[in-house]
Amino acid sequence: MTYKRKKYHKGDTHLKKGWRTRRRTKDLDQIDEDLKDENVKNLLNQEVDLDRPGAAQYYCVHCARYFINDTALQDHFRTKVHKRRLKALELEPYTIEESERAASKGSYVAPQKRKIETIIRSSSNMDTESEIPSNPKVAKVDA
Repeated sequence: MTYKRKKYHKGDTHLKKGWRTRRRTKDLDQIDEDLKDENVKNLLNQEVDLDRPGAAQYYCVHCARYFINDTALQDHFRTKVHKRRLKALELEPYTIEESERAASKGSYVAPQKRKIETIIRSSSNMDTESEIPSNPKVAKVDA
């Protein structure tokens, strides 16, 4: 007699959706929105939230991740995952205007490359706004 594997989750599409979205993080266009000055200040100076790792005090803006302490955050800055995310953020996000230009409703302009550097929250007196750079180290590079 041949063995036949039982399919316990054959028709459970609601389970499949949960598996796909469990570890979903922010998309690149949402992170690009977070890289604006006022949003960076808000994200780096979050109130203490005990439900988040590290009480929401150690946050990587580029990867949209919380860390338990400063050491874990500094280690994350040296990882391949963080460097890949910085590389992906170099291109400007795809917009509706760009798609219309590509569909011959205007002259096409190629997306510009930007220079993205890691934004670090200063360790001394973290409540002052002067510690966070006014320019979040996002600069356009002329190609």
